[in-house]
Amino acid sequence: GSAAVNDGSGSDLHSVVDANGMPNNYDLYASPLGSNASPTGPKDGALTASCTPPFPRPATPEGVVCGDYAVNTIQPVNQPYQPGTGIARRLPALTAPNIGDRLSANNIDWAWYSGGWDNAAGNTASQWYTNGSGPTCADPHHYSIPVNATYPNCPDQLFMFHHQPLNYFANYAPGTTARAQHLRDEGEFVQLATSSTNQQCNLRSVSFVKPIGEQNEHPGYTSENPGSEHLVQLLQAIEGSACRRDTMVVVTYDEFGGQWDHVTPPGQGGAAGPHDQWGPGTRIPALIIAPRLPGDFVVDSTQHDTTSILATIEHRFGLAPLSARDAAVIDLSTVFRARAVED
Repeated sequence: GSAAVNDGSGSDLHSVVDANGMPNNYDLYASPLGSNASPTGPKDGALTASCTPPFPRPATPEGVVCGDYAVNTIQPVNQPYQPGTGIARRLPALTAPNIGDRLSANNIDWAWYSGGWDNAAGNTASQWYTNGSGPTCADPHHYSIPVNATYPNCPDQLFMFHHQPLNYFANYAPGTTARAQHLRDEGEFVQLATSSTNQQCNLRSVSFVKPIGEQNEHPGYTSENPGSEHLVQLLQAIEGSACRRDTMVVVTYDEFGGQWDHVTPPGQGGAAGPHDQWGPGTRIPALIIAPRLPGDFVVDSTQHDTTSILATIEHRFGLAPLSARDAAVIDLSTVFRARAVED
């Protein structure tokens, strides 16, 4: 892809940070550790700070990750992206290896299932497309604020464009076979789960499920209850068939419901454990449902992070790691040696 703009203009997506790596010209983002600089510019850009910021932006402090790294909410170059987002503010298609590549190369059947995907991606022939035959989006819940969606790409108002990681990669661009095979609507996952019988599980070997915004429990635009109810429905669909005999379900989040964690993460303050310049950060919940756990409710105190999910898939199917991070972490098989909770 092309290089990011680095001129301080409205198309420059780099963050401006203080000596603690925090944007500090906006009260809610001010560093709790204090500041040695007074940056001007966007409070929090979609990219890391520039290594050589233009005048009048201040120099990026030493020790802060800099360059054209996407670290915050940024739209993909591929559809679906947030309506009205110009090309200069969208991330060029990525070409780095991803877990989908690894699975496909080893003939492992997989899919990323997203709530509302077919509406957002404009898959008009799908049974889960609800926006009619045009020329405008017919579903009353289609994205219309602040910019109206353009048919046939008719995302839900709470479709999360930046929650679709594989849509950022060139090999899953619109029109590719890989996209058609592996980027699917969540409705298909539900259909496969509910059509499974006591003798046969119809699920793919690996399924990633990302609910639509109304059901993802994110603070600010939804609530916990719809997401919890949706999760229970998904789990019951799996539990009610042969899938329950050999399926591990990992339920996790990208937040933990707070602003601060008293436990120092690996790589910070001398704490040991796998880490790199991106983290880990605050702890998040993770729930694993699987057969043959050593009790109805057990607690695994092993240190894991989100790349442990990658490691689990890689070890289960004999795949090469994607990076040093997932190569270094402990996979989730430790749950089968977890301790039962005492009353």
